Amino acid sequence: MTTVMPSLAADKGNPDARRIVSIGGTITEILYDLGAQDRIVARDSTSFYPQDAMSKPDVGYMRALSAEGILGQRPDLILMEEGSGPPPVIDILKASEVPMVVVPTPPRADKIGQKIRDVGAAVGLSAKAEELAVRTEADLRALAADIAGIKADRKKVLFVLSLSNGRVMAGGADTEAGAIIELAGATNAAPQINGYKPLSDEAVIAARPDVILSMVRGDHAITPDKVFALPSMQTTPAAENKALISMDGLLLLGFGPRTPQAARTLAAQIYPGEISQ
Repeated sequence: MTTVMPSLAADKGNPDARRIVSIGGTITEILYDLGAQDRIVARDSTSFYPQDAMSKPDVGYMRALSAEGILGQRPDLILMEEGSGPPPVIDILKASEVPMVVVPTPPRADKIGQKIRDVGAAVGLSAKAEELAVRTEADLRALAADIAGIKADRKKVLFVLSLSNGRVMAGGADTEAGAIIELAGATNAAPQINGYKPLSDEAVIAARPDVILSMVRGDHAITPDKVFALPSMQTTPAAENKALISMDGLLLLGFGPRTPQAARTLAAQIYPGEISQ
C-alpha cells in the first residue's frame, strides 16, 4: 500500500507503526519533534538532525536507496519525502506488503504546516502535529512581519551549491535555496534558471550578487578565497565585501519546523542590525 499524502488524513499510513524507516532529513526531524523517535528503526543519510538520529541504522542516500536495505529493517511503515528513489527501488517497495507514505515537499513556506500534519497523520499523532504546525506557522508570520520592517534596500543573494572546474552551480527558481532567500527578505540573483544548474561566467557577472550563500560542507566547504578568486566573481559587490554566508544544509533547505529560525538567521546576516535572531 502506497499513499501520497494530499492533505491531512488520519486514516493514512500506519498509526500504530513501531518500526518506521524514515527517508528524508525533514521527515526524521518532524518525527523527533512529535516524540516518535523511539519508533524509528532506520533513517537515510540526510537524516542527521537531531544528533541522536545518527545512532539509527543508515539505509543510504534518499535518491540512491536500496530496497533490500530498507526491507531488511523489517519496517511496518516506510515514510519518505517526495523525490526519493531511484524509481525501480520505489516500485519494489510499492509492491511489498509494507505501508508506504510519500510526503510532498514543495519548496514553499506556506506548505510546511501541511508537511508536518501529513507526517503526524501517517503515524497517528495528528494532535501533536497540529500543535507543531500551528506554532511553526505563527513563527513564519512573525518573521514575515519583521522582514516587512527592513529599511535597507533588498540584497541580491546567489546560492552556490558547488564549484566545479571554475563554474558556479547555482540555485534558481523553484528551489529551496531560492525560497529561503526570498523568505529572508532578499532577492534570488539567479531567477532565470530553474532548479540547480551551472551558470555561465557572463550570467554570474550580470547577476551582480551582493551576497553569496552556501552550505557548510566540512572539507569541501566553499571558502571566500575559492569563490571570490573566480574571474566571474571578482567584479561583483559580494566579492568587494567578501560577503559569503555558509549555513547547515538541512537547516537552510529542509523546509521543516526549523525554517523560521533558518530564515531569521539568514536575514540577520544579510541585513545586520535590522533583524533580531
